[in-house]
Amino acid sequence: MPATVTAGSPATAPAAPTPEQTYEVVDAFLKEQLDDMGLPGAAVVVVKDGVQVHSAAFGRADDTGRPMTPQTPVLLASTTKPLTAMAVMQQVEAGRLRLDEPVRTYLPWFTLQDSRSAEITVRHLLHQTSGMAAKDTAFEASDSQDPDAIEEGVRGLSGSPLAGAPGDAFRYASANFNILGLLVQTVSGQPFADYMRQHVFGPLGMAHSHPTRGAARSDNAAAGYSLWFGSFWRQTDAPAPATGMPSSTMYSSAEDIGHELTAMLDQGRYRGRSLIRPESVDAILKPHVRIDESKEYAMGWFTRPLVESVGPEGPPAEANSLPLLVEHQGEWGNSHTYKAMVPASRLGVALVINANDTSAPSRLKAIDTNILRILHGQPPVPAVVQEDWLQRYSWLVSLILLLAELASLALALAVLLRKPTRKRKRWVPWAVGAAALALDGFALWLCLVYAPARFDTHLAVIVRQFPDVGVSLVAVLALALVWPVPRTVWLLSRIRAATRGSHRSAA
Repeated sequence: MPATVTAGSPATAPAAPTPEQTYEVVDAFLKEQLDDMGLPGAAVVVVKDGVQVHSAAFGRADDTGRPMTPQTPVLLASTTKPLTAMAVMQQVEAGRLRLDEPVRTYLPWFTLQDSRSAEITVRHLLHQTSGMAAKDTAFEASDSQDPDAIEEGVRGLSGSPLAGAPGDAFRYASANFNILGLLVQTVSGQPFADYMRQHVFGPLGMAHSHPTRGAARSDNAAAGYSLWFGSFWRQTDAPAPATGMPSSTMYSSAEDIGHELTAMLDQGRYRGRSLIRPESVDAILKPHVRIDESKEYAMGWFTRPLVESVGPEGPPAEANSLPLLVEHQGEWGNSHTYKAMVPASRLGVALVINANDTSAPSRLKAIDTNILRILHGQPPVPAVVQEDWLQRYSWLVSLILLLAELASLALALAVLLRKPTRKRKRWVPWAVGAAALALDGFALWLCLVYAPARFDTHLAVIVRQFPDVGVSLVAVLALALVWPVPRTVWLLSRIRAATRGSHRSAA
């Protein structure tokens, strides 16, 4: 029987959950997401007031069934950038770099296919306002592990255009941070990988963080998984080039990311040791350039109001009344990572998942925001898929395109190999040839023009980072590029021969 409340006596409010209960809800939610989505593995760490207060891991690290742990390294993707920002500020403090100095002061040979590249400063790179665009500077299709790959990649930008004037607007491009990594390497006189080990990972106690794929694999890094054809997860090797080490291809564990967050929330100190000064932390986390109505960019960090701290049923809160959230997500073809801080409450969250659904990454991003909701006493909300139909069903579009090309090939061969007869309609070869050329033209336009513009990258990146799409697109491109010329020549010769035969018959 429900308890009754005596008239005039105050109703007892439900007791707030303890931190331990909240972490149990986080774990239950994460396990539920792994089960519902079929994700292979994940690890989460929460830090508060300079201490790790919770860590958990679920699922498997690879196809051997090896369990995922909070210490398992995972490819970070773009959550690499905050680590490089820390290294840059160390060099600023040492007087070797100046934020408003042009890049050419330190790399005299640096240039793009635009004279305005001489105006790009260190600060522009940190704030993603250099004017470079992701589609013009993409490197993610490379698989180079060469020690000189960072410099080679930056030198390779010489043929890239600028999408806007330096300092004019926010344009996200990982190349900005690759250049920063080369600056750190140049002014410190130390290879970037060695610098990170000695001056960032070491002092932070990040024993399971690595700048190279080889070192990470030696430390039992998790294998990456991709969702194939929207239906099953498959262990997949996506390129992790050393070119992108300062921006995208370092490795770390959830526990180690917790160390990084602890230092940033403690004004640059970790276990009594200062990595960067408090004023450097303030500079890194200060919102500088606006992205949209709610989101801004600092130095390697996105910032926005912490909307997850209020419930959806209540009145909308004013943005300036909400705590500031500092965050970054990492999206690769086979991994998803997330790091976030609420400086006002000294709360930090690290999440690593050794998989990614490139057709609908918003489903995994919803896990990030729902963990924030739970930690702030709010219930999780259902994920809303934000990607358009082309991205969600790109694997199906590429498969249909391949089937159409194969059907076109079969039809053309049937026409070409069929024995000519007097009754055969002369327009049939012309129609088959025209339809085949139209299909080839559409395939080439979609693959070489529309898709790269739509996904803001190169076709080679799409093929390598969207593996289920790539297997079909490679065959489509082969047919659309190689077959049209011999097919057309063959058709024309058959038509000419048929015309001559009809003329002889008439004579």
